[in-house]
Amino acid sequence: MRLTGCLDSLRRRVTLGSGEKPMTKALDLDLKKLKGRAYHRAEWAEAVLGRYHSAIQNLSNLDVQQLHLLHNWMLVPPTLWPFNVQDVLADCLAALEKGKRLNSRQRLLIDLLPEPPDKNICNAVADHELYVQKGAYENLVKTQAKYSQNELAIRTDPQLRSQWERIKAAFNVQDYRDHKGVIRRTMGAERNLRPSFHVNLHRREDAFRAAFDAFCLRWNLYGMQNDEPLLLKLAVNITPFGTMIHIPAYWSFDPKRDIRWGAIASLHRARVPGRQGSALAEGLAERMKAAEKLRHLDKEALRLGLKGEKKHEFLCKGLGWVPRTSPKRISRLRAEFKNSRPVNKAK
Repeated sequence: MRLTGCLDSLRRRVTLGSGEKPMTKALDLDLKKLKGRAYHRAEWAEAVLGRYHSAIQNLSNLDVQQLHLLHNWMLVPPTLWPFNVQDVLADCLAALEKGKRLNSRQRLLIDLLPEPPDKNICNAVADHELYVQKGAYENLVKTQAKYSQNELAIRTDPQLRSQWERIKAAFNVQDYRDHKGVIRRTMGAERNLRPSFHVNLHRREDAFRAAFDAFCLRWNLYGMQNDEPLLLKLAVNITPFGTMIHIPAYWSFDPKRDIRWGAIASLHRARVPGRQGSALAEGLAERMKAAEKLRHLDKEALRLGLKGEKKHEFLCKGLGWVPRTSPKRISRLRAEFKNSRPVNKAK
């Protein structure tokens, strides 16, 4: 009943507004949240969000519930997306708009997706995305002189220019430029695990990529913008799975002077769920043991028919706690591990 009420409330919010068309108000609220985000997020999302708000007015509660999670992830900065959420939402909408049900793969993907990060995390990462979009890391990196020194050296190096002209003579580089005129080298990845490491020199695109990557390696480049080299920067990037710090190979790194560790720590900690450390880990292990013991004690107290003060004294004695221990402490322990699996002891 509670879920049905929440979904009905969601539908009512979609149609709020004085004289506005159904779903217009809700769509405007979503776009307002995305306005000002990096990567033209509001413009990119508007069509799919419009389809979502239009569709949920005529869908079953189950379909609305499943789409609602994807909708909430649409409002999360894409830096934190584990996959392209917008593509998945559009695919689900396409099926439902044809009168079909979500298939097993679509439902599995939605079921596996956790709840979105909270507002504080989203705000911190959305602010960071604005810097990343511009390639500006000055808020996290101190010594820009090292970058400027090396940038001047490569921009004035005739050998770099000569090699770039050879690449342009061998390939139509315009085919590989984006709308900004940028060609990016093949991106690195965690543990240097690359999507593809195979090169077939009989394929023109493979041959270009190999040549361009070698060129970028030689000159420590991120890529080329038209005919200007883009030197790698010391960069800090948030990913869905962690925080990555990239120190270019040419950079004489000084950990004390080069990086604003406080700012990086603050950005990373925004999504850390709580305090951690060896003492806390030991405390957690002890509480898990006590919770396991409490499960058995609860069953035994039920078997013996113990209630009230007698049950409390029985539980305290079994746990090795003094009888004057507050019942709230036992309740908190029981609640903390309510959904955890019992520990299987080795025989």
